[in-house]
Amino acid sequence: MTNARILVVDDENDIRELVREILSEEGYAVETAGTAAEARAACARQAPDLVLLDIWMPDTDGISLLREWQQAQGLTAPVVMMSGHGTVETAVEATRLGAVDYVEKPLSLAKLLRTVQRALDEGKRRTRASRTLVPPLIAPVGRSRLMRDLREQVKQIAPHEAPVLVLGEPGTGREAFARYIHTMSARSTGPFINLVAGSITENNAEEILCGTESTGGGASPGVFEQAQGGVLFINGLEDMLPGAQRLLLATLESGRFMRKGGLAPVRFDARIVSSAQPGFETRGVVPFRLDLLSNLNVLTLRVPPLRDYAEDVPELLRYYVDRLVDDERLPFRRFGVAAQNRLRNYPWPGNIRELKNLVHRLLIQGGSEEIRLEEIEQEIESQAPLDEPLVKQDLLALPLREAREHFERAYLTQQLQLCGGKVGQLAKRVGMERTHLYRKLRSLGVDFRQSED
Repeated sequence: MTNARILVVDDENDIRELVREILSEEGYAVETAGTAAEARAACARQAPDLVLLDIWMPDTDGISLLREWQQAQGLTAPVVMMSGHGTVETAVEATRLGAVDYVEKPLSLAKLLRTVQRALDEGKRRTRASRTLVPPLIAPVGRSRLMRDLREQVKQIAPHEAPVLVLGEPGTGREAFARYIHTMSARSTGPFINLVAGSITENNAEEILCGTESTGGGASPGVFEQAQGGVLFINGLEDMLPGAQRLLLATLESGRFMRKGGLAPVRFDARIVSSAQPGFETRGVVPFRLDLLSNLNVLTLRVPPLRDYAEDVPELLRYYVDRLVDDERLPFRRFGVAAQNRLRNYPWPGNIRELKNLVHRLLIQGGSEEIRLEEIEQEIESQAPLDEPLVKQDLLALPLREAREHFERAYLTQQLQLCGGKVGQLAKRVGMERTHLYRKLRSLGVDFRQSED
């Protein structure tokens, strides 16, 4: 028994019903279409695992429909052509356009079932090959000028072998860009090894990076060896401890590494792509080695926070809805216009990761097909911490008076810090008379006395 979905396209009702009955008894889920238009609509509703397509139909013949699907890349399922009076030429043309087989009417039951099984096996083989060669996310999503320029920059960076440092706030999709670089590079068929720097301790650094070798000759490869021929992505340089930094630097400068317990060096053949937060050199767990940094940031890619390209939020919402519906079989829901506009104006302190999590939560919770503004407000009503940078605070969720006070308090507090706590300098900076500024600071509860001291 199988749950494979098969679409039968034939203008003869008797043929459609006969094939549907035969295949249904074999456990297949069968849908039928009498015209090319019905076939297009059926594929649009849900992609089939196999299409049985008649060549001669009144509105659009099967060869033309197959050519249309092939040119538009609108169908990934294997196609088997059917005809009661076919010719060698039509069979050759159908094969050239991607059909996996060709059967003649009247249909032989045994041959039909064999052909269907072979075609489904071929479809599974194609799917496995596609998953091996193509990552789930081909290119980071977004039509804004910022994202188009960023994708173009990746295309310029990818063909080179030089190390790349991807800088960006947490949740901005740094790993997605690292995978995109890998996909666009000459190493795309090689492995992509994701190493979380925070998982390396001073005690296990040598085993994780270089691997181990026993006296009997057995070896357990580390990430340096696992990434041979591909890309080693070091995720979060700010968490890398001194021991790991030392081993990585030695490997990059010598082009070789030694397994723990090994006797002979192993050649290192992987491209390094790493990620970090801006300013990580001095704000990490320990100060980062500048000599190592100069080996890692030969090329730099800066990934912007989501708030800098908020016009892409509606497209990102649609993308993650479709992806989660397909990957996790969650119920489909769509964001209403008011909900989309609200989220375009939300500051997204957690960036893309926060957006994806929001979509995931809303789909799991379920509800009406349209996600309305009221539901969005409930989701984001919890406020960001008061010490959150001003640009990340969601003032739109507050009443006007509270939002104004919230903004003024955050604005004056951060400006006061920039002025070194000097109220006189702050007055000049913000363009307020000093006496009035003192009153404003007191009313907002900003402690300027300690700052002045």
